[in-house]
Amino acid sequence: MHAPPTKMAATTVNRDESDYDSSSSSITVPDSSRSFMSNLSFGSRRSSVSVCSSSAETSLYNSQKPHKANQAAWEAMKLLRRAQGRVGLDHFRLLRRLGSGDIGNVYLCQIRNPVVGLPQCFYAMKVVDREALAIRKKLHRADMEKEILTMLDHPFVPTLYAEFEASHYSCLVMEYCPGGDLYAARQRQPGKRFSISSAKFYAAETLLALEYLHMMGIVYRDLKPENVLVREDGHIMLSDFDLSLKCDVVPKLLKPKLNLEAIDKYEKYCSIPSCATPMQPVLSCFSASTRKKKVTITTITEQVEGTQEVDPELVAEPINARSKSFVGTHEYLAPEVISGQGHGSAVDWWTLGVFLYEMIYGTTPFKGENNEKTLINILKKPLSMPRMGVSSSKEFEEMVKVQDLISRLLVKNPKKRMGSLKGSVEIKRHEFFKGVNWALIRSIKPPEVPNDLYVCKIRSKGYNNLPKLSKKEREAPYQIPHHFDYF
Repeated sequence: MHAPPTKMAATTVNRDESDYDSSSSSITVPDSSRSFMSNLSFGSRRSSVSVCSSSAETSLYNSQKPHKANQAAWEAMKLLRRAQGRVGLDHFRLLRRLGSGDIGNVYLCQIRNPVVGLPQCFYAMKVVDREALAIRKKLHRADMEKEILTMLDHPFVPTLYAEFEASHYSCLVMEYCPGGDLYAARQRQPGKRFSISSAKFYAAETLLALEYLHMMGIVYRDLKPENVLVREDGHIMLSDFDLSLKCDVVPKLLKPKLNLEAIDKYEKYCSIPSCATPMQPVLSCFSASTRKKKVTITTITEQVEGTQEVDPELVAEPINARSKSFVGTHEYLAPEVISGQGHGSAVDWWTLGVFLYEMIYGTTPFKGENNEKTLINILKKPLSMPRMGVSSSKEFEEMVKVQDLISRLLVKNPKKRMGSLKGSVEIKRHEFFKGVNWALIRSIKPPEVPNDLYVCKIRSKGYNNLPKLSKKEREAPYQIPHHFDYF
């Protein structure tokens, strides 16, 4: 059981048959041959399932990461590569295991001989046994994750500092998040659920991460609190991309023309006129320096009555992406994934709805007695919202807004689901996100920042006081520990 049962009452969102696509009416229940993947992040208690296969060619490691270029961890890795000519397993000290999962283990590590003048930094190293994965026919998942990580450069997704092979092991060195994951953070909250303001903050940053991934032609497919890590500064980072789908995306520039009535309606869902204007760091992902493939931007003018124009909107949603793979976490699976009729980027907006629901109510909306019942509930059960007490009229208004957003995201017909056509643009307009300054969201103080005393303990008592290596130990070739054989 992931969370204690919550009393269901009051608000019920009923959908008639027309709300659900007829092509997705059949149910496919996973059999015992399908594998269940436990999450690699801290405190994972739910498993992801995958029965897909896709080929991918690993792209070359891109050393240009503008978002991390001025940080000590990135500078230390760059200097190490420059001094040694390469980065390998022998350059790191593995301190402890952070987590384990279906395709590998994650270890906390440090550079063995840190660069003079730079602080000692912590990294997370994901170690994958390629031989074992090849036998289990899951090697494509590790290759896909590495290929995707080499593409990414965004504040809310992982930074790949280095990747290398050691014997039959593949190692990915990434950013370490000392704050754990949002599932563990939710367990620490009163009633094991976040306040509406906290849920709004985490949902907004997660939405920006998904927006960036979709612009890069990546459908995430495994959003859940266990996969949303908390950095040292309290902001989030998505993790685990081995179930992601890589596809093509064609950016479009929408130029709507609105009359005064439409403008009033527009402002109702938009906190500031520039909220739909894409952020410059996101636009940089289409520059020639980071993507070899030429990208064509199509400009479309929406014909609406009136002559007054609003700011153009950049839409880069991979709406034509299609896959029939059965992947994800049972409680978060979208109806079209379960039915096996084919799914696309709209699955990420369904999982965003489940994610927001869990943060607010402390449980997922369609959880059943077992996995099979959960899948049936997702396909057939109407959405309902548990009754919750509110302390003020403002909190009541916020609750109404978040319930409306959740109900629009958890539409069983993917064609009618919010975000299915314009992606994050229409979701960011929703009344629930009114007042969010999207361009400056990293300047907002997070609801929780990892305890300074805890971080200091990690930095001082935890690992910096480990015995120093002797000259003989430093010069000796590094041996892969026997506990790497975790399969």
